[in-house]
Amino acid sequence: MAEPAKPEAVVAVLARAGRLLVIRRGERVRNPGYWTLLSGRIEPGESPSAALVREIREEIGLAARPVAKIWECETDDGAFRLHWWTARLDAGDPVPEPGEVAELRWVTAAEYRRLAPTFAGDHEFFDRVLPTLDLPG
Repeated sequence: MAEPAKPEAVVAVLARAGRLLVIRRGERVRNPGYWTLLSGRIEPGESPSAALVREIREEIGLAARPVAKIWECETDDGAFRLHWWTARLDAGDPVPEPGEVAELRWVTAAEYRRLAPTFAGDHEFFDRVLPTLDLPG
């Protein structure tokens, strides 16, 4: 008998001036207090790119255009399959959605490594995947 499909989520890789947007998770989401890139569950019948646009609008109030899927991995606990996408943000400043986003920062990879707590999978992204990318923004 086939195993049920693992729930899927998207991760938004959003860049501006050589920095990536990271958030500290709010109290209403899994793993509150963790620093990570913006992310969220793909709803039934929703494409990963549509989920990316929706999650960005819900969590930071900005419109975005998906650019490319760049990586795929599982969450540290194996609960979700993550689809990592780059996207271009429309003009404006991100505004955190209280409860989902406690804080946000634009950081370099070196600055990200000094944040805590963080997820091991995110470190793999910053160490192995990010150096290979030519990011929009």
